[in-house]
Amino acid sequence: MGKTTFSGPVRSLAGFNPAGYGTFVDFDGTVASTALTVAAHGGRILTVNDADHTFTLPSIVGTVPSDVTDPGQLCNIGAIFRFFIVTPSTGVNINTDGTDKYLGYIGVVHHNATTSKWFHAIVADSFDAIDLNGTTKGGLEGSYIEIEAMATAKYRVSGVTLGSSTLVTPFATS
Repeated sequence: MGKTTFSGPVRSLAGFNPAGYGTFVDFDGTVASTALTVAAHGGRILTVNDADHTFTLPSIVGTVPSDVTDPGQLCNIGAIFRFFIVTPSTGVNINTDGTDKYLGYIGVVHHNATTSKWFHAIVADSFDAIDLNGTTKGGLEGSYIEIEAMATAKYRVSGVTLGSSTLVTPFATS
C-alpha cells in the first residue's frame, strides 16, 4: 500500500507493527549533515552509523489548517524522530532551527553502569541543540533519543545515552 491519509482516528484491535526496509533510515557517513523532513524521516528509526554527523530538525509548524483533513497541510505537530546510535559518536549533533527549544530529559549512563545522571531541559533554558561526544555527553553505541514536535516552538525529548568519564549534560545552545 502506498501513502495513505486518514482524517479520523485509526483503531487497530491487534496493534500496529511497523516492519520492513522503510521503517529505518541509515546515516553512514556519506554526508556530514542532514536537514530532516517529516516525509523522509518522521516516524522512522534513524540509525546513526556516522561518528560525526549534524542533524537539523524541521521547524515546527503549528498553524491550524483551514481544512484539517487536507493531507497536504503544513502542520507537523506530532512528528516523531527516533535516533539510535550504532557507531560510537565523536560529534553527533541534533539541532533545532534555533527558534524551537527542547523540553524533556536525557539520561546519560556510564558504560560500566557505575553512575548515571539525568539532565532535563525546560523552554526557559533555551536549549536548541543536543551534542553527543561518545564520552562525557553520551553517544556510545546503543544510545537512543526520541524527539517529538509537541507545540509551536517546543520539541519534547526523551532518551538514554551511554557515555564514559565524568558525565555532563548533552543539552546545549547553538
